[in-house]
Amino acid sequence: MDSDPTSFTPETLDPLAGFRLDGQVVLVTGASSGLGARFARVLDAVGARVAIAARRADRLDDLATHLHDPIVLSCDLSDPEQRDALVPRVVAASGRIDVLVNNAGRSESMRALDEPVEHFRDTVELNLVAPFALAQAAARHMAEHSIAGRIINIASIYGISGVGRIPEAGYSASKGGLISLTRELASQWSRREIRVNALAPGWFPSEMSAEMFSDPRLAEWIVEKTPLRRPGQPHELDGALVFLAGTASSYMTGQVLTIDGGWTAI
Repeated sequence: MDSDPTSFTPETLDPLAGFRLDGQVVLVTGASSGLGARFARVLDAVGARVAIAARRADRLDDLATHLHDPIVLSCDLSDPEQRDALVPRVVAASGRIDVLVNNAGRSESMRALDEPVEHFRDTVELNLVAPFALAQAAARHMAEHSIAGRIINIASIYGISGVGRIPEAGYSASKGGLISLTRELASQWSRREIRVNALAPGWFPSEMSAEMFSDPRLAEWIVEKTPLRRPGQPHELDGALVFLAGTASSYMTGQVLTIDGGWTAI
């Protein structure tokens, strides 16, 4: 008789086991500050060996003091040569890569009528082209070594809905593209057991958003428009990140987890 696929096995009796990453290697880009630094520390806390990459080497060195066995990689993802060398550097240092967190990006509020085409192009290059290149490199390694890998693209509510009050045409286009790319890569790579999902934060205080939150009018507007009546706190992304990185989400690919206090629900 065929076994019942809904029955419990010993492997499933610990509901927290799927949130551990012991013995796995995770690459986090844009790890020198803000959410990226938080992501690195959270993934380290659940057992992963974390490779941290960003332009600011001094910030990475400081973060490394808080991690157990980090791989520190200074890298400017806007430089194609440095970008293309990043995944091979992780593999050379650790022998493998199990999870890629595409977090690096740029954001600069600017009216679409005033945004130079070159600025738009540079934003898309860093926020969309670089994540594709890294995902491709990581997936090739995962496929070659039969690794059931996970790729997590850090998107944004800007990729889901227009904002207007805080104009970001290049950023919105790149994040919308990243969400579509997530779905396409998931559909292409699922038979190789490589899962691709996205995490779309709403309004979270960070180095990138500091100027926005320092404007009392904008800060008040965000609170008034958010159903939960406040911005998010960095720790409120922890659970979603670990869920996507671990086997707890093993039957999930091509999806977008939106953590936004209800912003996109209305």
